[in-house]
Amino acid sequence: MAKTQNPKAEIQKLLAGFPVIVELPVVWGEMDSYRHVNNVVYFRYFESARLEYFRRLDWFEYEKETGIGPILAATQARYRKPLTFPDTISVAARIAALDIDRFTMDYLLVSHRLEAVAAEGQGTIVIFHYPEARKVPMPEVLRQRIEQLEAGRG
Repeated sequence: MAKTQNPKAEIQKLLAGFPVIVELPVVWGEMDSYRHVNNVVYFRYFESARLEYFRRLDWFEYEKETGIGPILAATQARYRKPLTFPDTISVAARIAALDIDRFTMDYLLVSHRLEAVAAEGQGTIVIFHYPEARKVPMPEVLRQRIEQLEAGRG
């Protein structure tokens, strides 16, 4: 793949539309015997973006006050290009769909070295009341925080 004249602009273009972006190094120990980052590690990358999204919602403090937190119900990944050490990646997250008691989060993982999308993913997160061990409807305050973050005001 030919490198662009302005790699940062290319990476920013790929990440457009994602309100939360986390930059991480690819670590040597994340590679497997096939000399690329092991498939399981991508889920850790997605987790980093997901938790940063929740942090920006101040959800951890809200959970302490109410007992209502997120729980991952399902996740998936589509691998597009293998990652290798050394590299830096940007992992992005956004909410694709909000339902009554859950939401779908999209992930995008971009390799800075390759200047390309290395993986895409998705997660289904259920709103969970931990003290009662049951799902609950999305509190309006969290819905508003999500809408603000997605609109670039969070």
